[in-house]
Amino acid sequence: MNKQVIFMIVTLIIGFMLAIQFQSTKEPVVRDTRDIRELRKELRAEQDRHQQLTQEIEKYATLITQYETSLSDHKENVETVMEEQIDKLRKEAGLTESSGEGIILTIEPLYHDQFFGHQRHSVSPVLLRFLVNELNFNGAEEIAIGNQRIISTTAFREVNGVTRVNNRRLPPLPIEIKVLTNDAQKLHNEMVVSESVEYFEIDNLKLTSTPINYLELPAFDDTPRVRYMEQVKED
Repeated sequence: MNKQVIFMIVTLIIGFMLAIQFQSTKEPVVRDTRDIRELRKELRAEQDRHQQLTQEIEKYATLITQYETSLSDHKENVETVMEEQIDKLRKEAGLTESSGEGIILTIEPLYHDQFFGHQRHSVSPVLLRFLVNELNFNGAEEIAIGNQRIISTTAFREVNGVTRVNNRRLPPLPIEIKVLTNDAQKLHNEMVVSESVEYFEIDNLKLTSTPINYLELPAFDDTPRVRYMEQVKED
């Protein structure tokens, strides 16, 4: 074989290998740097989400069965099932009073003025949002901050240095947060060692938890605003 042909083939092979190496260097493999604690936390969240979706499917499958049974029986039965479902939806939306076992979280100043320089008179919306998310993650069913029931459309805002929940001004410290849950002791244990305690201490605030056998939460006392939704027109 001609030496020039051999040289050309070898050159093409070397060039191809260099191109592959350059492409691999240009697009490095992104590795997952999360530790085992973060991975377990994410796995737990996914398992809880899967369980919640399964429960939702079972709930609506039961509701469909009830509707079908009512339709085959009598008109009054259909109205009864629909009224029960409306009452249940109102309860889930926080539009009715709720009661049961739970915990009471108390927010109060960590230090006095002479030690810290000033006393914070309101909890920041960022801290409240973080706390509510952590409560929901650990099994909270219903939450009320002060006298304000927390629902899916609740907004946390700061106006002139004062935090407002549901557009209502929070009372001065100390503030009580009532939380309903299926296992009060478990939620209490989770909140004692939660990250929220550390974040509140940074803001000169003390967060304490107390398990309670029976709690009463007020209903959401405003008109819920539904956005991005309109009635479907019949054909």
